[in-house]
Amino acid sequence: MKSLFRENLGEALVGLFVVLFAVLFVWFAWQRTGGGTKAGAIHVTALFPNSTGVNIGSDVRVAGMKVGTVTSEVLDPQSFQVKMTLALDPAVKLPSDSSAAITSEGLLGATFIALIPGGDPAPLKEGSTIADTQGAMDLMGMVGQFINKSGGDSKPAEKTKP
Repeated sequence: MKSLFRENLGEALVGLFVVLFAVLFVWFAWQRTGGGTKAGAIHVTALFPNSTGVNIGSDVRVAGMKVGTVTSEVLDPQSFQVKMTLALDPAVKLPSDSSAAITSEGLLGATFIALIPGGDPAPLKEGSTIADTQGAMDLMGMVGQFINKSGGDSKPAEKTKP
């Protein structure tokens, strides 16, 4: 048995390294996708007219810094808007009149929810609702409007006879 262990020591160490690397990868993926929300997170809701690009686990940011994640999204049967639940870091005391907008890091960047702090001295509490929201922009619709020149106030040029 001792000779078998000595012969396969290198293989055993490589196997151990692979297992440790896999455990670290799973832990990192769990944390990155929102599986490991902070203990005592404040859960607030927000209704968005369009939630394109935002999924469960998407970031919630204030001034570019991650302060939470999206934990659920369902269609509200009364308003037909997307009702999202956001888990926010309890250390960040956002004003209760804060607003939320779905935005992206760039043309091909990740989509996230940006929170814009308000001026109310009372902070958001567990179960609060963010009333002022802005949904995702429809990029293809905007490109179509630009190409077709639709939606503008300009009138076609009139031809004059000489």
